[in-house]
Order: sequence, then C-alpha cells, then structure tokens
Amino acid sequence: MKKKILSVLLATGMTATLLVGCTGGAGGGGKKVGVAMPTKDLQRWNQDGQNMEKQLKEAGYTVDLQYASNDINTQVTQIENMIASGCDVLVIASIDGDSLGTVLAQAKEKNIPVIAYDRLIMNSDAVTYYATFDNYMVGTKQGEYIEEKLGLKDGNGPYNMEVFTGDPGDNNARFFYGGAIDVLNPYIENGQIVIPSGQLDFDTVATANWASDAAQSRMEAIISANYADGTKLDAVLCSNDSTAFGVTNALVANYTGEYPIITGQDCDIANVKNMLDGKQSMSIFKDTRDLASKTVEMVDAILKGTDAPVNDTTTYNNGVKVVPSYLCEPKFADVSNYKTLLIDSGYYTEDQLK
Repeated sequence: MKKKILSVLLATGMTATLLVGCTGGAGGGGKKVGVAMPTKDLQRWNQDGQNMEKQLKEAGYTVDLQYASNDINTQVTQIENMIASGCDVLVIASIDGDSLGTVLAQAKEKNIPVIAYDRLIMNSDAVTYYATFDNYMVGTKQGEYIEEKLGLKDGNGPYNMEVFTGDPGDNNARFFYGGAIDVLNPYIENGQIVIPSGQLDFDTVATANWASDAAQSRMEAIISANYADGTKLDAVLCSNDSTAFGVTNALVANYTGEYPIITGQDCDIANVKNMLDGKQSMSIFKDTRDLASKTVEMVDAILKGTDAPVNDTTTYNNGVKVVPSYLCEPKFADVSNYKTLLIDSGYYTEDQLK
C-alpha cells in the first residue's frame, strides 16, 4: 500500500526550495552563498534560515539570506538575481517547485548545481541533490503514535478521528499524509477508526499554506456539524504544528468533551507550550541544525569537485529524474522527553518555553 499511495501522491505533487552559493565576497574561497527561504510566517523557516546562515558563515562563506513572503514571483526574482550575480551553487527552499522550471533552466545553462532544500523541486532536470528529513517517516511516526495511544493493535475502538495535512503544493505534505495513512488505514477499513466528517482524501484534508487560521476554520465547521451533540473526538491527525495550532484554537473555543490526541511537527514554541498545557500530545522534532550541517557539507563537496553525501538514491523521483538525496532522521517529542530533545540539546532555552 505504501508504494501505491506514494506513487499516486507524487504523481500530483508539487514542492519547495533553499538557495546557496554566489561567487564573490570574502571567505569560502571567495564564494558568496545566497539563501532563499519561502517565508518568515512559519517559525521553522526562520530557524532554517538562521541555522543555514550561521553554519555557512562558519564554513567561510559570505551569506545573503532572503525570504520571499510566500510570493512565487518574488522568489523567482530573487533566484534570477542570484544567478545573474554569479552564483556557484543554488540551494533552494521553494514556495512552489513546479513554478521554478524557467529560472532553473537558466541555472542549468550556466552549469550551476542546484540543491533542493527540504522540499523536492518537481519536473526539473536541473536539480542535482535533495537535502531533507525522511518525510514518509514523519507521517509514520505520527500514525504510530495514534496507534499506540489508542491501543489499536489490541483491537480497541471504535474511535473518532479527523485529519489535517498541509499545503497541496508542498510535496512533503503528501509524504506526511501517506506515511500516517499507511499506518492508520487498516483501522479505518475495519471500523476501529471512524471519520465522522467523512473527510479523508488528501485534497479535502489539505490546508493551503499550512495556515493556522484555515485549519481553525475547517475544524470549527467539523465540530459544529459532527461533535456539537456531545460526540467524543478521540484523535486529530495533524501533519504539522501550524495546523495543530489552528485545530487547538477551534477545540478550546468550541469543544467541551475530553481532549483528543493531537499530533504535530516542528516543535514550534507555541506548540511545545500547548504540549506542556495538555493541549497537544506530540510533535515531530526535526533538528534543522542537522539539516543545515548536511546541506553545508553538500555545498562544500560541490565546490571542491567531489560527490556530495547522500543516503537515498531511489525514493525521490521529481517527475524527470530520481534525485540523489540525504535524509535526516526525525524524532518525536512529547512531555516525557521534550526537555532532553529541546532544552538539553540547546535548541531552546527554558525561558523560551515558559
């Protein structure tokens, strides 16, 4: 079933990107690195940008960090400017990878390697490498968390569940969804999990721009139509923290029953606080410092004329080619281990989570 779901999702998938390596400037052998991130609206992209900038500077590069405010034309212009200024490598964290074909063709004409950062760039033969987390594993861990907490392997149920995933233009959302649904679908099919709203297919449960307000609005409508009579909600599968935050807001304002299991991803500060308050059950921790480190290794290898580190050469087909990839491993955090993962590791301070 895994291969079937992924093949269907990837066939319609879109993507996102980060941008590295302009010529000129001091350090790094005279190389300047431009980092183009999609938006500042989500905490995780701010962290990615800051981690990338810090580690590239430590490696001796001059860094130009730019955010595109989730505007595709702005990001295309930023990439065009970086190419025109003599970039040696592009590491692109894109808003919509299917909208970058023309500008990446310009990069290919100038023999500029491209690293897709975190989100795979689709339908382009200009993509040289892909650096990301194991996104199917993210969904798998979320599904397994619900499976364990509800005792589904022991035959418990039926339980009521709702589903929220991310932006339909983000290829990663399809991996998150596919990984979780592969775990939970057998229980949906045998009736241990019931979806009272009937909303389960990817296009219906997708959340444009991963927006919290969109998730909140949809959850409010679901509560009104399916749970206002006292029906219990047992779990909400949320692919990331911004959707989980919107779901939580809707529940706090409109739901009076026992609080459901809620999954998430990114360990955003607001969501970790919700976990400590009992309003969110878990969040997948993706240490962006690790991803930044691996991407810097890739940049160094490319600029030194050697092969970049990869650990997957079969999974990520962007519609034109299978892109050699490096997948970092995600972990899950909850109230039992958040201190070790997030505070003791230096990712956050205790004051940030108060």
